[in-house]
Amino acid sequence: MFAFVLGYHALLLALLPACIANFSWAAFWLFLITYIMGGMSITVGYHRLYAHRSYSANPLFEWIVLFSSALSFEMSALQWSHDHRLHHNHCDTEKDPYSIKKGFWYAHILWLFDFERKYDASLVADLEKNPRVMLQHKHYGLFLLGVNLAVFLLGWWITGSAIASFYMGFLLRLAFIHHCTWFINSLCHTVGAKTYARELSAVDNAVMAVLTFGEGYHNYHHAFAGDYRNGIRWYHFDPTKWTIWLASKVGLVKNLRSLNILTLRKSLIQKDRKLILSHLTDEVDEAAKELRIKIDVLSTHFDTKTQELMNKLRELKEVGQAQRAHLKAEIKELQKSLKQSWSEWIELTTAAAQRYDLAHAH
Repeated sequence: MFAFVLGYHALLLALLPACIANFSWAAFWLFLITYIMGGMSITVGYHRLYAHRSYSANPLFEWIVLFSSALSFEMSALQWSHDHRLHHNHCDTEKDPYSIKKGFWYAHILWLFDFERKYDASLVADLEKNPRVMLQHKHYGLFLLGVNLAVFLLGWWITGSAIASFYMGFLLRLAFIHHCTWFINSLCHTVGAKTYARELSAVDNAVMAVLTFGEGYHNYHHAFAGDYRNGIRWYHFDPTKWTIWLASKVGLVKNLRSLNILTLRKSLIQKDRKLILSHLTDEVDEAAKELRIKIDVLSTHFDTKTQELMNKLRELKEVGQAQRAHLKAEIKELQKSLKQSWSEWIELTTAAAQRYDLAHAH
């Protein structure tokens, strides 16, 4: 592993003059297309399909993922998912393969050469039952050789230069995919906003979301790992989410898992409440006392109104037409009340975060 990573980085530098001499826009497009295909195979397939089971896919879709993942050189789907599940189960502990607690560069790349892999079959028992995943795992070397040789030969034919094809369609593509993936483990546990869970080291980083097809919204992902989306706002750049959604519309995937807005906000309030109250344990001034009361009142109000709204929504499905208008009006009022409570919660927790030096507010 060390020799391979060091070797292709050395070749990137050594062959740079030859690449510049043989540069063409065809070579650039070869890089860009293979970078997108390889990167998306990791985010769409390895990460959200296999590691987190946030949706299910038919065999054709899986084969597309498993073959195109050879462009990324990031281990088999089975091994990648094993390590990633280990990361989520033991985040920021000694058992975390790429723990940020061991330093930025350890989480970024050094873990690859230091981490002692102890395969735990129970972590990926579901994937071991998948014949396509197991076939790729057992013959991963052949997948790598076949796909990358085919891309190199195709690139040579398109660009007219073996050097340009090898450099742009292999070396540069590999470096970009690898470092962007590794930055999720390092930069997205260091620089960004703790938008959804202040107790986690993971952060949301919009720049990395662009480079990694939506994976940069890492704080949300660690808070709600089962969601097929990482960027949940309409303006979030998450082409992985869009790809999965579009695939569901043509029957390639199904059973997309996602949190509704009520469940999301309720969970966030519970997390905030626990974090802030634990931080206020040793605070005895009047401001802390008043904050405790406000947090209790507002969180209880939100929980009560949320449950009431859910009951009304269930009731709406069962009542007759004559009662629907009145019930819809009640639901509208509850939604308005919850929206106001959420705004008050954001204001309250933002002030608390600033006053008591907590992590970034929502």
